[in-house]
Amino acid sequence: MTAITRNLPWFIKDLGVSIVGQKCYTSIVENLDVADIECLKYSLSKGLGLGIVVGGSIMKVPQLLLIVSARSARGLSLTAYVLETLAYAITLTYSYRNDFPFSTYGENLFLTLQNVVITLLIVHYNPPASLAARSSLQRTIISLQAAIAFAVALVVLPHSTIALFQLATLPLSLFSKLPQIRQNHRAQSTGQLSAFAVISQVGGCLARLFTTATEVGDPIVSAGFALALALNVVLGIQMWMYWGKDAKDVEDGPTIGVSDEKRPEQHWTPAAHKVEVVVPPASPGRASPRPGARRWSRKVD
Repeated sequence: MTAITRNLPWFIKDLGVSIVGQKCYTSIVENLDVADIECLKYSLSKGLGLGIVVGGSIMKVPQLLLIVSARSARGLSLTAYVLETLAYAITLTYSYRNDFPFSTYGENLFLTLQNVVITLLIVHYNPPASLAARSSLQRTIISLQAAIAFAVALVVLPHSTIALFQLATLPLSLFSKLPQIRQNHRAQSTGQLSAFAVISQVGGCLARLFTTATEVGDPIVSAGFALALALNVVLGIQMWMYWGKDAKDVEDGPTIGVSDEKRPEQHWTPAAHKVEVVVPPASPGRASPRPGARRWSRKVD
């Protein structure tokens, strides 16, 4: 078998070396040394990291499609998405400034871009009260200006300030999920929240804890992923608890045009179910009813 692995095409070898390095490529691929635990962990971390980067590039696409197809962002918290986007952008800048391997943070680039689009859609379909009076174009321009201003600030700020911002991503992660969790609990529904996105984030956080510990060893970054994992698990539990609740609400909801307060209560009473039967007069040539004949009625249960 080693005769094959040592004579692989040059482009496969170059790709493998670029991912895991010459030492681990020689040990794991060419020599098939499965006892080299250090290189096995490193190679696994690299594989997971690249998988997360690729997955992160499409993670929010189902959420985007849900909003666009429904033409509504009902159930999505604008505050939650703004704070989550800030956390992604800060982590992206911090990792880039510290020259971390791209495989350990690359998904933050794609998640930041996708979150910006989702935030714009929320502002378009369900604008906050402060922007509701403005046109859709004005709301979009204001949101883009805010996003560009923050991106420029991350580029020009010194490294020490970015490190403080990275520390601030811990409360940002907490407060980015709490509004969504609170909104789900109040509505007893997850609205247009994407199950694929939530499950992907749970799996991504688990994998990122491993890759960060293996390749980076930064406790601040690890703490952020641990907190994000816990909060995404809560969202996953809510999706399981409230699954299909929207359909039930529509089916059992109030009659269209009649509110619960205005609908009168109806109780069964014998009088309400009495059927009155009128006996017509006899036709000519037939015996007339005896004098004093009256209409009669009977109650129908």
